[in-house]
Amino acid sequence: MMSELEVRSYRAVFSLERRVYQIDTLRLNPGGVPLRGLAYCATLVLAALAARATPGISGVLAPLPWYLVDVAAPIAVGALLGVLRIEGRPFHLAAGALLRLYIGPRHSWRLGRAHLRPRVWLPPPIVMIPDGSDARPRALRYHGPGAVLVAFAHDRVEWSQGPIRWPRRDVSLHPVVGVRSARAVSLEIADGARLEVATTPYQRSE
Repeated sequence: MMSELEVRSYRAVFSLERRVYQIDTLRLNPGGVPLRGLAYCATLVLAALAARATPGISGVLAPLPWYLVDVAAPIAVGALLGVLRIEGRPFHLAAGALLRLYIGPRHSWRLGRAHLRPRVWLPPPIVMIPDGSDARPRALRYHGPGAVLVAFAHDRVEWSQGPIRWPRRDVSLHPVVGVRSARAVSLEIADGARLEVATTPYQRSE
């Protein structure tokens, strides 16, 4: 009975992991020991010896047996790291990529390192006011100073706030029902004055 094996990439076929099957006359397990795992174990043994000689850390490791710190722990952790894969990559490659990501720049500008985030240009505020070409006027409020061109038939009402009659007067524009076209009129709005455009006709008091 033949079984099928799907190969998605030839790199997976020719990327063979180096293993050690025998040391002199000592034969290891049939599957062999990954050479990468031996390198991890040797590195961890050196790190354990350096930790025992480091003040502060040596006091923490002193109660533990030497064979546990110098032999058993490096072999166990090295074997685990030898079989560990992070997104399909060995531990040392994945750890190096994460380290470069951590110490690398958080922002880039013009394909280079940017120490500060580049300033973002934002357009200034734009005031858009209807020009009166619609079928009906739109309600709006405008504060002077400025000049306004009114192109629809309207009733103009001038008024001022408060009991005192100020020279600066506010203006209200109300549409006239039944009149479709009118001559355009320009209005000058004083500094601080207010122009209001209403959507309902002006209700005159009897």
